[in-house]
Amino acid sequence: MSTGDRNIAPDNTGADDRASRIVLFDFDGVLFQGDSFSMFMRHRYKQSWLSKSLAVLSMPWWLLCLLLSRWWGARALVHVALFGMGQKRYQQIAEAFADDLVRRPRQFYRDGLLALRKHVADGDEVMVVTGCEQVLAARLLSQLGLPEVGVIGSQLKPGWFGMRITVHNVGRRKVQSLAARGVKAWRVAYGDSMFDVPMLKQAREAVLVNGTPKLCKRVEKAIGRTVTRVAWF
Repeated sequence: MSTGDRNIAPDNTGADDRASRIVLFDFDGVLFQGDSFSMFMRHRYKQSWLSKSLAVLSMPWWLLCLLLSRWWGARALVHVALFGMGQKRYQQIAEAFADDLVRRPRQFYRDGLLALRKHVADGDEVMVVTGCEQVLAARLLSQLGLPEVGVIGSQLKPGWFGMRITVHNVGRRKVQSLAARGVKAWRVAYGDSMFDVPMLKQAREAVLVNGTPKLCKRVEKAIGRTVTRVAWF
């Protein structure tokens, strides 16, 4: 190999060009007011006498999980709510709930949706990267008239006793999920909490939505630079 050959750097122009067009949005707290999947689970328990009965019978189990970790307790209650449910049935009830949810007034941040639509109109590659379950989040965006927006969410899969959580897409997992899809750099990321720090840190521009001054300082300390703050309604 000649000296000239060794001095030829790899051409990353294509990757850099794509990264300059990628814009990431969290969902809950950025586009949606509240926790969408938790709302779905509460709806499931309200509508299903079987889920409520199983929750009572399995109380020692999920209370023990809750003592170990809030996340493990929540996970156990999700599994109870989805006991005996197959993938097709899950999709039906999740999409029916989403269809009802989009009709509720003031459930979404109007300013957030306007910002997302502007990025789409500007030709950016927009992705929603969320802890909300994938089917539910995708249906909500589709019903909002945004079916072209990519969604990377938490994952469920069928098990022996019903649908089970396989990927909880929060924190560092968001960055890992993006990398698994070949996305390793992005221009802008919108988040609303410390859970979004890994995603915000790798953005050229980090945007904190409706963050308090205290949260803003914590996020800036964690990512090592200033963030753009926006107030959305």
